[in-house]
Amino acid sequence: MTLPLHGITVVALEQAVAAPFATRQLADLGARVIKVERPGHGDFARDYDRSVKGLSAYFVWVNRGKESLVLDLKAASDRSLLDRVLARADVFIQNLGPGAAERLGFGSGELRARHPRLITCDVSGYGTSGPYRDKKAYDLLVQCETGLVSITGDPDSPARPGISIADIAGGMYAYTGILSALYERERTGEGSQLSVSLFDALAEWMGHPYFTEAYDGPPVSRNGARHPTISPYGHYRCGDGARVFLSVQNDREWVSLCEGVLGQAALIRDPRFADNPLRRAHDDDLTALIEKQFRPHTADEVLALLEGAGIAHARLRTVAEFAAHPQLTARDRWRGFDSPAGPLRGLLPPVEVGGREAAMGAVPALGAHTAAIRAEFPEPGVP
Repeated sequence: MTLPLHGITVVALEQAVAAPFATRQLADLGARVIKVERPGHGDFARDYDRSVKGLSAYFVWVNRGKESLVLDLKAASDRSLLDRVLARADVFIQNLGPGAAERLGFGSGELRARHPRLITCDVSGYGTSGPYRDKKAYDLLVQCETGLVSITGDPDSPARPGISIADIAGGMYAYTGILSALYERERTGEGSQLSVSLFDALAEWMGHPYFTEAYDGPPVSRNGARHPTISPYGHYRCGDGARVFLSVQNDREWVSLCEGVLGQAALIRDPRFADNPLRRAHDDDLTALIEKQFRPHTADEVLALLEGAGIAHARLRTVAEFAAHPQLTARDRWRGFDSPAGPLRGLLPPVEVGGREAAMGAVPALGAHTAAIRAEFPEPGVP
């Protein structure tokens, strides 16, 4: 049984993380993704690290299931080949530096004029206009400019979230935009010209802190691993030195925590903790009380109490513990796929299509598909 995007061809002038993350999602749904890379080293993300049997972890993560086509786009013959490929493609996505695609003759406006059914998607750092248009925009820098880093970390020091969240946000909006454009083309026969910036994508995700401050709310502060507006919600130390995380979302759960876990029904009537805003205002006092009650217990014992009382909770797992997570094992979420370094293991994509499984194609070696694609798209008049 074919996947939803079987028969769709995507051409990607992409590098780093944002656009490759979007196109890998398309590949997992069955699209043919032709990744155009520069001669010599290809996508510079190939050289970020050597963590995966000598391959870059970043590159392995976002480039599974693609074909690698090496082209020198300063050469007229290679530009001609790319245009022949685009004439039969459904989607073109690029995240080169500002103006680079236009200078090469592959700007979205020009391509849409030549190929009206083509869907184009430009992924940029700060958008195609405005004073930041030409600024270099790497993930952490965009996090800083949107204010995310200012509200991440502990009270003494800001911190970068542990993943490339601006790149992921931009990639996901590019992915969903392309899916929407493919659906529209099915109805109208016309392609679309899309643009996504990492700044705009992450700005959207900053909506809650913006609304918190914009209408006379308190300034958003850094709270480490605690919630900025809900209490109790965070990590609490147990008698064995380990920490458990728990979350109380409403007054009913607060009562259950006090009676079923803490054994302190009197806290329900304590005026400091009468509602969530008051509990948040007295979070330090509440944390001390909770940790006092947890002190005679191990983390496993506390987690059992929380489970019994119906209080949401979690263990703080390391990356290695996540990889061995019982939920992933029980749901058979791991799959093998190939790479230039040999077999690897990765997770199925989050969207499940009933009765069909994601493609999970190989990570391409640089230029591995160049000869085949050249043969598939010969110059006119060349047998």
